[in-house]
Amino acid sequence: MKDETKCLHSGYHPKNSEPRVVPIVQSTTYVYDSTEEVASVFDEPTKSLIYSRFANPTVMAVEQKIAELEGGVGAMCTSSGQAATLMAILNICQAGDSFISVSEVYGGTINLFAFTLKKLGIECVFVSTDDDEETIEKAFKPNTKAVFGETIANPALTVFDIEKFAKLAHKHNVPLIVDNTFATPVLCKPFEFGADIVTHSTSKYMDGHAVQCGGVIVDSGNFDWTSGNFPELCTPDESYHGIVYTDVYGKAAYIIKARMQLMRDFGAYPAAHSAFLLNLGLETLAVRMKSYCENAMTVAKYLESCDKVESVSYPGLESDSHHELAKKYLKGSSGVISFVIKGGRETAMKFMDSLELASNEVHVADIRTCVLHPASETHRQLTDEQLVAAGIEAGMVRFSVGLENIDDIIADLDKAFAAID
Repeated sequence: MKDETKCLHSGYHPKNSEPRVVPIVQSTTYVYDSTEEVASVFDEPTKSLIYSRFANPTVMAVEQKIAELEGGVGAMCTSSGQAATLMAILNICQAGDSFISVSEVYGGTINLFAFTLKKLGIECVFVSTDDDEETIEKAFKPNTKAVFGETIANPALTVFDIEKFAKLAHKHNVPLIVDNTFATPVLCKPFEFGADIVTHSTSKYMDGHAVQCGGVIVDSGNFDWTSGNFPELCTPDESYHGIVYTDVYGKAAYIIKARMQLMRDFGAYPAAHSAFLLNLGLETLAVRMKSYCENAMTVAKYLESCDKVESVSYPGLESDSHHELAKKYLKGSSGVISFVIKGGRETAMKFMDSLELASNEVHVADIRTCVLHPASETHRQLTDEQLVAAGIEAGMVRFSVGLENIDDIIADLDKAFAAID
């Protein structure tokens, strides 16, 4: 099936007389006829359901849909995108390990990697997405366990060279993890270019309506975990009856381990109703992404011609430094634009406060146009040096183009620019 069809039909296939729409199974637990049956599920958790802290029929239908859209062997939903990123790393890293990330990623991700994981004894070595292979090569260490990047960086809007980083990661027998939030599988399928694990903040385009937070981890099933770098996947797990994940679950070893170990212990699993709402968003994802891209391209060209704008970052523009990578990896450059207003921080904030249609909010990738000032909002915890490394200037505005009529969006921009004269 093509993506438009998968968005509607993957993950749930009703049988005779069953509900057409994915039902909400609002229950924490599941009943069995005997103690022996319950025990058998504890021995083999994929056999059936035990508890909604780590598995629920409504959520599992959404997980299967996302896995099929990305082309993976399995997926696990989480309560937020940040939880998905955390678990994707913790599933293969422990105290004393190191991993590599490009610096052009979401500010919350930088904080998680540089500070919180550091407290847990896990080191993150940052490189730039534009670094050459020789420079990136120097970041690898004997204890490096993964490489991480965002398909389209938030808010720098650089395009991650998936094949370049996949080649280097695989040379060192470690997986490449790609946050595909801004592109979604409709615009880019990282597995097709060598990525091994994909994460999303489903709160963004997948949900699309800003009604609930969520995240997901998708396993390609392509990485060989038996290389010797990941004994926790190919040696007995003492916390779960001595199971060896690669022996029992094969290609799905990574995602099953994430559920049986991390989700069991952390419990950052979404509620059934949240998954139901996410599924409603997924059903229109393919249609919405096309409209986001069309509206954003019009706005990007408008901003590029505006004399009050210092620079515009949108990979769909031919003038953008990442345009060639966008043509290689993306079927569209999504709906988010970053631009720098002349006059710096104060001017940018005045411009934003003068917008009426666009909402000033800490969100992005909504059906409604929204705007944010990264330096003083989402990335305010970063030092000036980290802001520069993340591709953020004081006058940068992140403009998330919605699905309103494009004439109304442009009129709102005209009014705000007039207010900063």
